[in-house]
Amino acid sequence: MSGPEDPGADEFGEIARLFRPLTGGQAGAFDLLDDAAVVPQRPGFDLVITKDAVVEGVHVPVGEAPGLIAQKLVRVNLSDLAAKAAEPFGCFLAVAWPQGFGPAARGAFAAGLGEDLRRFGVDLLGGDTVATSGPFWASLTALGWVAEGRMVRRAGARPGDVLWVSGTIGDGALGLAAVRGEVDDPEGDLAERYRRPTPRLDLRDTLRGSATAAADVSDGLVADARHIAEASGVRLTLDLDRLPLSAAARRWVDLQADPAAARLKLATGGDDYEIVCTAPSDAALEGFTAIGEAAAGERVEVRAGGRILDAGAGGWRHI
Repeated sequence: MSGPEDPGADEFGEIARLFRPLTGGQAGAFDLLDDAAVVPQRPGFDLVITKDAVVEGVHVPVGEAPGLIAQKLVRVNLSDLAAKAAEPFGCFLAVAWPQGFGPAARGAFAAGLGEDLRRFGVDLLGGDTVATSGPFWASLTALGWVAEGRMVRRAGARPGDVLWVSGTIGDGALGLAAVRGEVDDPEGDLAERYRRPTPRLDLRDTLRGSATAAADVSDGLVADARHIAEASGVRLTLDLDRLPLSAAARRWVDLQADPAAARLKLATGGDDYEIVCTAPSDAALEGFTAIGEAAAGERVEVRAGGRILDAGAGGWRHI
């Protein structure tokens, strides 16, 4: 794990101080003293690898607390592993410190990172730190184990399957609006849901036992269901009248002039980090709500209030 390109900083000392404690003593991390790590093999398992980044001003608000940025970085990556029914165990970090992001901010980032790595049982195996003239950004590569050949892919949905989604949808989008002061959030629950989403690692066994295809809901429920439809070569119908909503989201919908359009906004807002999946019609998925069906064909059709809605892109576009 190399250090920031700042001749005035003791980068190796900083790495030892901030990040070496996060290795959990993993032998293959070599105390972060090498330029590479060794990942031991686990007979009977496949290694699942995912990578996500956060950029200040894009994925998190400008001026967000460094510890919260670190925790969102961990959680969005573990959400990808959760959708694959994988058990996380290690990660690699890349972080770019902008000017003015001094020792206190770096320490707060490392503290937040360490808190969540311990919470989810993940060890830091290596990475890189650099300096940047632009905004703060960080990227995590997360590693997980899944039984050989049992990773749940986006491809695999079949005509006749039921479409399911876990938890509630829309709190992430409303949470961002709350952070911006656009939505009332007296208890701070919506903002917390946006800032520190909970990866649905608790649903691994359900996915392993029943799901034919799955994705995490990061870009937006409609967009991520569309990823499944495209990868599987099926047509998915989403009934937003069945969309699971929190009490706060229901109150917000009730205040809108067009409830169907409001539900569509929540279903395309993103940042929920729930799991959307398909399963055979005779399966019952605990912790999930049935919201649609798979049929022969292609694309995604969205319905609410007795009409077909134009969902556009269906969620966040990265480019």
